[in-house]
Amino acid sequence: MRVTSNGVALSTAPSAMRTSRLDDPQALRENFRRDGYVLLRQVLDRDTVIGLRGAYFGMFDPSYLAKETTPQQGIWSGEAPAGLPPHGHPGHPAHAFVRSKVFADFVQDQRLLAVAQTLFDGAETMRLPRQIVRHFHQGPRASRAHTDFDYLDRGSDQVLTMWIPIGDCPVPTGGIAYLEGSHRLPKAQLQLLKNRRTDRPDDPRPISHDLGWTQQELGGRWLCADFAAGDVAIHSPHLVHATFDTTTSSMRMSADIRFVPIDVEPDPRWLRPWSGDDGN
Repeated sequence: MRVTSNGVALSTAPSAMRTSRLDDPQALRENFRRDGYVLLRQVLDRDTVIGLRGAYFGMFDPSYLAKETTPQQGIWSGEAPAGLPPHGHPGHPAHAFVRSKVFADFVQDQRLLAVAQTLFDGAETMRLPRQIVRHFHQGPRASRAHTDFDYLDRGSDQVLTMWIPIGDCPVPTGGIAYLEGSHRLPKAQLQLLKNRRTDRPDDPRPISHDLGWTQQELGGRWLCADFAAGDVAIHSPHLVHATFDTTTSSMRMSADIRFVPIDVEPDPRWLRPWSGDDGN
């Protein structure tokens, strides 16, 4: 399988993520500690997820979607609407969407909270208000290799991220990928890599846009999966991860939702709604 991220091809094909189960809480926690992530299948109702996808893409100018397709399908027309603000900035549909009732109802699903509490060993848990919706159409554009804690480091590292594909997302559509075992690496080792090979020299947080180079420097395999609507991937704030380029006409849409135990101090930047221009 040949995959790229930000237009740079991986020299080594990625490997498959492990799938975990909800019916054995102890095993679920052990898997999370060992791997730094768990992948859960069909946690959410598929029709609800597809409906959320339709609500989002229905907010765009119809020219953004291919003719004779539906917003639920999210098939790119090949053209971006004229005057569309940058992703998530005021005036962009993602900015309004994360403040909408339909999205609020979705993220408040008690199944997500229950999974978070299980991973926190039964601790009372809260969802952070800053929740992100991303989508990518076909092209060399993806999330760079990074750890979440570099974006949340003004608070406790007792935080977990749920990456939720909003629609089916096979590998060619550009899903998330985890660098095997990287949550156990010393932070100093990650710091040494930053700005050595980057397409964002002014941003000290990402490790690199070149996932193959990152893998060579840190070791481990890139792990990926064919995701389906209803699946949820959950990862540690110290696990190196990135996304692949979208190479299909079906656009990749995802949501990032984060949880912390209520007795820890969260990063204050994550206590207000997300905006694409807030610098975080």
